[in-house]
Amino acid sequence: MVYRYDCLVIGSGIAGMSFALKAARGGARVALICKSTPDEANTNFAQGGVASVTNLEVDDFDKHIHDTMVAGDWLSDPGAVEKVVKNAPEQIKELIGWGVDFDKKENGDFDLHREGGHSEFRILHHADNTGAEIQQSLVETVKNNPMIDVFENRFAVEIITQHHLGKIVTRRTPDITCYGAYILNEETGKVDTFLARVTVMATGGVGAVYTTTTNPLISTGDGIAMVYRAKGTVKDMEFIQFHPTALYHPGDRPSFLITEAMRGYGAVLRNLDGEEFMQKYDPRLSLAPRDIVARAIDSEMKLHGTDHVYLDVTHKDPEETRRHFPNIYEKCLSLGIDITKDMIPVAPAAHYLCGGIKVNLNGESSIQRLYAIGECSCTGLHGGNRLASNSLIEAVVYADAASRHALSVLNGYDFREDVPEWNDEGTAHPEEMVLITQSEKEVNQIMGYYVGIVRSDLRLKRAWNRLDILYQETESLFKRSKPSRQLCELRNIINVAYLIMRQAMERKESRGLHFTVDYPHPEINKH
Repeated sequence: MVYRYDCLVIGSGIAGMSFALKAARGGARVALICKSTPDEANTNFAQGGVASVTNLEVDDFDKHIHDTMVAGDWLSDPGAVEKVVKNAPEQIKELIGWGVDFDKKENGDFDLHREGGHSEFRILHHADNTGAEIQQSLVETVKNNPMIDVFENRFAVEIITQHHLGKIVTRRTPDITCYGAYILNEETGKVDTFLARVTVMATGGVGAVYTTTTNPLISTGDGIAMVYRAKGTVKDMEFIQFHPTALYHPGDRPSFLITEAMRGYGAVLRNLDGEEFMQKYDPRLSLAPRDIVARAIDSEMKLHGTDHVYLDVTHKDPEETRRHFPNIYEKCLSLGIDITKDMIPVAPAAHYLCGGIKVNLNGESSIQRLYAIGECSCTGLHGGNRLASNSLIEAVVYADAASRHALSVLNGYDFREDVPEWNDEGTAHPEEMVLITQSEKEVNQIMGYYVGIVRSDLRLKRAWNRLDILYQETESLFKRSKPSRQLCELRNIINVAYLIMRQAMERKESRGLHFTVDYPHPEINKH
């Protein structure tokens, strides 16, 4: 089946839905592709909040910009940082207009949190489930918009470029153009053709590449892998942010996130002997940026031979703790941990990708008519390390910029009518699913052992050699098989793992989230 839309949006988190709503408001017909359902997105799992300068009595744009540059190890693009910080307040108003209910004090002011790396209290939140509040508000608004068609349980297999028209496309081809995407309908098993004037990647992150992750398991880097295979530019993949404090409960995948706001609230990190340890690593103690805290915890675990450390909030007022963190309280209580009396076992987990599909200030990728927004994009905002709570606001700011640009050029693009339908003649359904699931586990193990918080040339080379075997096996399986979500996801996480490894090997220094024992950063703990 062939569909035609002005805008094809692949991904239904805060970035994809924000773009869809803004484009629809401008008169565009929008197809929103959901890998599962609209409420299963990374946005839904974000606990902490949204960073924006709102209290002008003590805060200002320059402070937020400086905090972002410091956290990013001065690798952030100043233009992108300024764009996000200065446009944040207006986009906060937009979110509120869509029904997002940020917590306020009795006097009506925002109840602002402070998180690691921030010099002021500037985090807007909704209890400890801000992402879920945003996601649900946007889902309702999208479903009530007649200009947006939502397609659930659809999987994007490939974006459509000149390559599918029989032309040779290389990374040096100057005018690679996207005409839409081939989308698998999981209910019918058929691959449909979606033609679009513009296509938007909003497919989220890559957490499922690792065994231990806070991301939903649909975070398999699909958009990044598709764009890379289409010869688009992908950048800064070595910068994987590990959240320092995921709840340690073996068997849980994804891991339950213990928000950084809890450390901003006063929680203290301790080793299994109950001793504080952050003073050995950074003068900001538990409120140091995430890369430093994650490495410190990793170091303590290796030093003591343990699988976790503790986060202690027992010294705070119990009633206040329950009020600020109701979901964390209930989750821990379900496991027999009363956080007002017991310390919380925590360990780092893959959490956020700072790199991705390289885009400009309009959200345009290196492929014409293709935008990328949200976690799958590399705007330059995060540099070597994301400042806490900068990601949700980046998503809506760039969704706004991309939608404005797309609406300004839509009428200049026609549908490409000579696109062939997906050809799966001579293929069959994979007979042994165990091959796919086992290969995925092997990728997870390779990434966890060799491409984690601390790396080395030897580890990366070993990972590369082992991944190459899986790549060859999977590509061979894909060529002789009908597309399935499981097979495509395996293919994508292998592509993404390759990119993380390759770009980690290319960076001959320790910067931000990329720490290698072969190139130690002399200022690694001095900011």
